[in-house]
Parts: sequence; C-alpha cells; structure tokens
Amino acid sequence: MGAIKVHEFTTLDGSVGVPMWTADLPWTAEQTEETAALTQDASAILLGRTTYEMFAPAWSQRTAEDDPGAPFFNDTHKYVVSSTLSEPAWGPVTVLPYDPVRIARLKDEVDGDVYVSGSGTLVRSLLADGLVDELHLFVYPVGLGEGPYLFPPGSGRTTLTLRGSMAYENGVVHLTYGPAPRQARGEASD
Repeated sequence: MGAIKVHEFTTLDGSVGVPMWTADLPWTAEQTEETAALTQDASAILLGRTTYEMFAPAWSQRTAEDDPGAPFFNDTHKYVVSSTLSEPAWGPVTVLPYDPVRIARLKDEVDGDVYVSGSGTLVRSLLADGLVDELHLFVYPVGLGEGPYLFPPGSGRTTLTLRGSMAYENGVVHLTYGPAPRQARGEASD
C-alpha cells in the first residue's frame, strides 16, 4: 500500500497560487534532490483539473535532456479530479470525480505512492478528508498578501505533525508533515 504525498510551493503567508515567485530563488542541489525523492516511489500522479491543464503544455514539451523530471511527469499515469474535463490530451490519464473512498482506494490500486503537486482545491479536500499521508511544503521567503491559500480563512482547524525540516541556502525551507495523532485532532481515543 502506497501513500498520498503532496508537494506544495508556498509563501510565508500561505499563498499556494501559481508559483511564479519561485523563479526569484535558484534551486539548490539539495532542494532538487529532495523534490526528486518525492517522485521516486510514486507510480501515479493525482491532480486537480486546473493544475493538470497548466502542467500539460509545460511538461509534454520537455524531454529528459531538458529536465530529468520529464519522464516521470509525462509517462506516469495521471488521475485528474474533475467534473468538467472531458477530453484530456496529456496522458496516460484517468478522469474521476472527487470521491474520498475512490481516492483512498488509489493507494491500494497503484504499485507505489500517489504524488500530488499544486492542485490547491484538491489538496484542501484531501486534507479535510484525512487522505494526505505526507504534506511537503516548500516555504519561500516571500509574502504576497493575497491567496489562494492552502488554509483559507474560515476553513476550520487542521492539525498536523511535523516529521522533518530542511533549510536550503536559498532561504527556502522544506517542511514535512503527517497526520496528527487522533487525540490531537480532537477525536476520542479507543
């Protein structure tokens, strides 16, 4: 059984919109290695429709010579959560509605982990339904003062457990979180 591992770029104030602000800080070798490690054991990619449509033209034009991550993004089966996407052009791909039970089954159906990148709306739902096994936040030293936010105002409390952290020379910090113990989430113990 695999894990659902989410990878998000975020600002200090929690914005997870289109991360153009990441271009201001060149990646370090450690950051590249840790990001690649997130995909190493993954055999499926889970995306929201908007992220899928943004990734498709960018990744489909890249080769391994352009970017070592290109084969993973282009060849790995993608599951796109959408009620409106009817003709996906970047495959292999399966389109499915948001169904927590169906998404939880993906961990049993694929041979490896399920990698999620971006897809803020989807990730908010996955977190709310307790489906995220690892949340990898790459926090950039910039504040935007505007969203969209991973945890928008009014979304309720989300409690996680810190599993690791790594600071890079460029000022980016990689924080790894997992689900909080049941009692920390306000649930009764057995």
